[in-house]
Amino acid sequence: MITREKQPPNLEMPFGTLDGFITPTERFYVRCHFPVPRIDEKTWRLRVEGSIGRPAQFSLVDLRELPSETITTTIECAGNSRVFLVPKVKGVQWELGAVGNARWTGVRLRHFLEQAQVRPEAREVILEGTDKGTIAEPPRPAGEIHFARSVPIGKAMDDVMLAYEMNGQPLTPSHGFPLRAVVPGWYGMASTKWLQRIIVSDQPFNGYYQTVDYAYWQRGDSGPTLAPLSEMPPKAQIARPEPGEVIAAGSNYLINGAAWVGEAEIVKVEVSIDRGKTWREAKLDDNPQKNAWRLWRMEWETPVAGSYTLMARATDSRGRIQALERNGDGGTYMIDHCLPIEVEVR
Repeated sequence: MITREKQPPNLEMPFGTLDGFITPTERFYVRCHFPVPRIDEKTWRLRVEGSIGRPAQFSLVDLRELPSETITTTIECAGNSRVFLVPKVKGVQWELGAVGNARWTGVRLRHFLEQAQVRPEAREVILEGTDKGTIAEPPRPAGEIHFARSVPIGKAMDDVMLAYEMNGQPLTPSHGFPLRAVVPGWYGMASTKWLQRIIVSDQPFNGYYQTVDYAYWQRGDSGPTLAPLSEMPPKAQIARPEPGEVIAAGSNYLINGAAWVGEAEIVKVEVSIDRGKTWREAKLDDNPQKNAWRLWRMEWETPVAGSYTLMARATDSRGRIQALERNGDGGTYMIDHCLPIEVEVR
């Protein structure tokens, strides 16, 4: 793993090591805003409260006794690929590996909401983690806060999972033990780790990580307004060759990578070796799954010696095509344009 920050730990998978559909837990990226909390599973409880008829709390034993499901979902940090932004911006300087695809086992969030008798006026569900700390840079509230994000009630009742296992094993501390949310199709900030409270709200949630951080400029008739990040747009990334790699001229090189999108499926990936002037279609794997990435590959007969800029772009089942140029309204997030991978052929 590539260490981007030591305290709190922020670790990135070397994306060039991509070699399978499932990302091993030990190579799945780690994003922490505060120190990893130490949690005693015997005393830990998940509380459900807010705009509901029946507040409740659950132990980990209680959760494991409920009917479980397993889903495969790709989670990408909203700041993944930030190192490609010019000029440099603040934030963890992720390259390509703040993304992973794993199998998550747990209980659908709607199970708890149905049991809690959600009131008709409910609009959002707030997911609060045990992790807490002080914000380093202004604008910021005073003192410690917990990491918390919300999802609309419709999304919460649809496919959000509360997971206690990852790839068939209990969650590790860095991946959210004993319980984390998994919000399919959304950027990783929504998949709150170390869950301790589910709060049903009849008002929009305006917490720090909902409005000040993890927000982007959304265009409307009255001009741009800040909106919380949510769904991932289509994105393809090149795993090999890696940035700066030297490749032999006159050889057959297998370009490969992965592509993903929220709330849809990847239906096409194209590759350019001339910075987007021309494109060739890559071969996709044969196992499309909603909310999980698709691996792809393309043989490249390397040309004469020189410098080349490779790019990949994805198209999804809703007809959306990955943007060639960066949309600045994303701020320091949503780096979803075609990323230039510079290589040398010798």
